[in-house]
Amino acid sequence: MTGTGPARHEVRTDRAPVPAGAYSQAIAAGPYLFTSGFGPQDPETGAVADTVAEQTTQVLRNVCAVLRAEGLGPQDVVKVTAHLQHLRRDFSAYDAAYRAFFTAPHPVRTTVGSDLMDILVEIDVVALRRDAPAAS
Repeated sequence: MTGTGPARHEVRTDRAPVPAGAYSQAIAAGPYLFTSGFGPQDPETGAVADTVAEQTTQVLRNVCAVLRAEGLGPQDVVKVTAHLQHLRRDFSAYDAAYRAFFTAPHPVRTTVGSDLMDILVEIDVVALRRDAPAAS
């Protein structure tokens, strides 16, 4: 394969938690923005709330901060992957908090149970960058 392929660049903001490892907050590639999985840490204080509803709200605030850094919002999200520490116990409260961020038509979503190391929820998204340069 030859050529440089579609342009991609890192997206970062201080309004979301700083990566704790060798990864970016998000990468814009072609017409899409791909975020890393965000946890519920408040980017200013590092605090983590107690309930899954509060944690979901903070996670989605973090995701939205990265979307805004690229001129996007929740309405541009096309795919959501969510991990819950306690899938059966917390799904209802997580879903109620989630609904406050996304309106119809809702993004497609996968929600799974995962071992999350001291948090209750982690979410990553894929958003459509409507004004992105066309792939060559």
